Amino acid sequence: MDNQEFLDPNKALKLYDLDIFTLGKMADSIRQDYFGKKVFFNSNRHINPTNECADVCKFCGFSAHRKNPNAYTMNQEEILRIARDSIEAGALELHIVGAHNPKLNLEWYLELFKTLKANFPQIHIKALTAAEVNYLSVLSGKSYEEVLKLMAQSGVDSMPGGGAEIFDEKIRAFVCKGKVDSTNWLKIHKIWHSLGKKSNATMLFGHIESREHRIDHLLRLYYAQEDSGGFNAFIPLVYQKENNFLNVKNFPSGQEILKTIAIARILLPNIPHIKAYWATLGLNLAMVAQEFGADDIDGTIQREAIQSASGSKSANGILKDELIAQIKNAGFTPVERDSLYNEIRLY
Repeated sequence: MDNQEFLDPNKALKLYDLDIFTLGKMADSIRQDYFGKKVFFNSNRHINPTNECADVCKFCGFSAHRKNPNAYTMNQEEILRIARDSIEAGALELHIVGAHNPKLNLEWYLELFKTLKANFPQIHIKALTAAEVNYLSVLSGKSYEEVLKLMAQSGVDSMPGGGAEIFDEKIRAFVCKGKVDSTNWLKIHKIWHSLGKKSNATMLFGHIESREHRIDHLLRLYYAQEDSGGFNAFIPLVYQKENNFLNVKNFPSGQEILKTIAIARILLPNIPHIKAYWATLGLNLAMVAQEFGADDIDGTIQREAIQSASGSKSANGILKDELIAQIKNAGFTPVERDSLYNEIRLY
């Protein structure tokens, strides 16, 4: 489907006025053209090295400086042990993101990545959001280019999409003041793509942003992808309302969430995959989202700390067999993939 008519923000916004079934049919048509009835997942482990953070994001329940009194910072031996246990349990990817902790400098992370690769050369390391790259750039006095090249040289294979939140700077000033701005978030990913590397993109929605802000965010990602072509997947993250300082009263309905996922599929034909991240949606809604343009559900996770700190039920991950069964029960074909969406096995 050609999205050209919807590059006009006003026309794109009118997609929200369509009934849920019409919108879902439009998005599902694109999804089926791309992937048929396949639903992708991977075997991954989330590792969050620290929750001690210099930033003051109002939506965050993970940071120890907000409503989470349990501050921690792992040492590299702990992370190595977790990685070994996770790989023995079947993980093919380590997803490493955390807080902006001034005690963990760029050299600490580079040493960590080198150590992980030396011990587990087969593992895919997906690490450091653009927000973390920006923070480490400031901390180290190195340019984005220097930081990203060092990451790649040290064993980072791809970047996650976190830290995007909502690109509108007025909203950012309220929900995540001090974090990387939208221009630099996009710039960091563009540089990463120029190194021949892939990344994901996210949008945090369902808090104080408007539909207009979501459309603006999606269209900026469309043009960024036209420019550099390195985004593998777009992940609409639903705001988690517990243990943070936003105090949002009007949480989005299931229909609003599904409409947003469907609109993402329609507006982003140049980003291959739309991920319905079960850690923020819940598994049931994530499965329904596969009928509304999504084709990916993330993975087993094993352990998850960031979303679960704000109320998500994702802390202990999910067994692969259960994930496969849920996908089959919903009438789809489970496809285990690697981190770059190469198919490993159809079930």
